[in-house]
Amino acid sequence: MSIVAKTYFDSPIGTVEITASEIGIRSLCFVDYPTYEMDPGNDLLLACIEQLEEYFNGERTTFNLFLDMEGTEFQMRVWRELGNIPLGTTMSYLEIAKAIQSPDAVRAVGSACGKNQHWLLVPCHRVISSDGKLTGYAGGLKRKRWLLQHEWGVLHGKQSELF
Repeated sequence: MSIVAKTYFDSPIGTVEITASEIGIRSLCFVDYPTYEMDPGNDLLLACIEQLEEYFNGERTTFNLFLDMEGTEFQMRVWRELGNIPLGTTMSYLEIAKAIQSPDAVRAVGSACGKNQHWLLVPCHRVISSDGKLTGYAGGLKRKRWLLQHEWGVLHGKQSELF
């Protein structure tokens, strides 16, 4: 599906670009240089912005949006598993590989996370290395740390520290 609408959302950790096709959210990612093309009348984008506001305000723990995803069968399996990681928790790349019945595909899981076009909505920021370290987030490790702290704070009723 092609992109029919695009807008931007200013989050506490940077500008988020959101695109939509005719059937769902096509992508959501942090951008450094937004063009600010907007389609304020697109219902999919408006719903996404509303849910992002609720998430960043600590009022939403899951997203309820239709996603227009495109990827290989393996990538789709990884992305579905990422969607099962509860807010405020993490899984390692190895745990994801085991959960999708591909225990030898740890690097492929990392690659699939890197190709995820639905940051936050498909929570690749909740995936860490087996030793518990933060690794590999296309939005940057500072944002990954902030998101994990924010989610932990939402669950435990504590204010998250910015970076």
